[in-house]
Amino acid sequence: MQYVSTRAAKAAASQAPQQFSDILLGGLAPDGGLYLPAEYPQVSGAELDAWRKLSYADLAFEILKKFATDIPEADLKKLTKKTYTAEVYRNVRKGEKSADITPLRILEQDGDKTLILQALSNGPTLAFKDMAMQLLGNLFEYTLAKDGAELNIFGATSGDTGSAAEYAMRGKKGIRVFMLSPHKKMSAFQSAQMFSLQDPNIFNIAVEGVFDDCQDLVKAVSNDLPFKAKQKIGTVNSINWARVVAQVVYYFRGYLAATTDNAQKVSFTVPSGNFGNICAGHIARMMGLPIDRLVAATNENDVLDEFFRTGVYRVRKSAETYHTSSPSMDISKASNFERFIYDLVGRDAERVRALFHKVETEGGFDLSGKPGSDGDEFKLVSNYGFSSGKSTHKDRLDTIRDVQDDFDITIDTHTADGIKVARQYMAPGVPMIVLETALAAKFNETILDALGVDAERPPGFEDIESLPQKFVVMPADVVQMQAYIAANTGL
Repeated sequence: MQYVSTRAAKAAASQAPQQFSDILLGGLAPDGGLYLPAEYPQVSGAELDAWRKLSYADLAFEILKKFATDIPEADLKKLTKKTYTAEVYRNVRKGEKSADITPLRILEQDGDKTLILQALSNGPTLAFKDMAMQLLGNLFEYTLAKDGAELNIFGATSGDTGSAAEYAMRGKKGIRVFMLSPHKKMSAFQSAQMFSLQDPNIFNIAVEGVFDDCQDLVKAVSNDLPFKAKQKIGTVNSINWARVVAQVVYYFRGYLAATTDNAQKVSFTVPSGNFGNICAGHIARMMGLPIDRLVAATNENDVLDEFFRTGVYRVRKSAETYHTSSPSMDISKASNFERFIYDLVGRDAERVRALFHKVETEGGFDLSGKPGSDGDEFKLVSNYGFSSGKSTHKDRLDTIRDVQDDFDITIDTHTADGIKVARQYMAPGVPMIVLETALAAKFNETILDALGVDAERPPGFEDIESLPQKFVVMPADVVQMQAYIAANTGL
């Protein structure tokens, strides 16, 4: 399996196809693009049948070996077995071990319409990011150990990526983590979960701005190739291919658990901000998983919803980005969206380069096909199964109350956005699976507003906000950021 950049110039020798291990530790390609397989591996019906009885770890191995063909299968199997265990992915609500890593729960059944919630919050930081990040930590450690190398991870988070990355990388030999987050724009729980870590290899930086400012800093540093090489910079953001492909696994798991034969299709609704999570669903669908719809659920920051309704991709400036009660989706520039656009325009890398240059210079592009637009590929979006919808603060409060009253389960604010939008797209005979984002306790301020009581805290997280916190506050300045990294790596 070889990988190419979404912006690779055909004549550029430096952009020759790469192996999985070649791109594992990095983020952006040298040309500023994102890596994708030169072609998507295909999954047969016979394979799906055989996978129905597998453990999550074994399913992860079967899928990942199609992408990481340069890692010995015996080593890869050990890594998935080490990662996906009942000890790591506990039933966090009950505080006990559970072999069911991503259990499904039927929420609604109206005739032949079914709404299902897939739990993805059973990892160490109570969010879906753990599903990929724990594997990424083990892959990084494995790769670095072979060469006796070091890695300085530089990433950005709107809330959950940061803690998932830090918990996965804490104590890992040869790894330091520099994590950016928007200052005072995460929930109190999210901030405490990150900033309370005292490990010497963890560095938290609160950036004066919004998430997009943090993400822009990561891209700017990654595009400074001499600095990136000298400081051995890698990333765990969803621009990292390994993280996206690890998320592909739970789409297969959800499908196999919700169906009995391969003739049946399912749909997925995914709370979406940076397009990484739903991009994994797109990849699963391209591999042949029988997915009917992929529904992107946004909050008030509705850049993705606008595109899937109109064909216009219009990023918002920092001042136009809302601070909402589903803060992990307060994103106005979806960095993974480029991977889908690459497929949408027929894998024309020169076209992708031009479109995203226009994003940087003019704030967006228009594929609606209307006079004066940049193209007409919006007409092809339905071929890829995408739909979308938007949820507001009132919607998520109402949905949290409904789900609590009807099913006695407390959902977090982002999952509420997903359920609200999913209800618009439920179809007869096609189960709709909503991907859970996190446990409700991580967003207690809004849960208290919706229900009048605090969200239940899992064991071990009762007083996390009272722990000592270690972080620095910095402006959104590339030069200062690079100086901070260099000062703390000694390189």
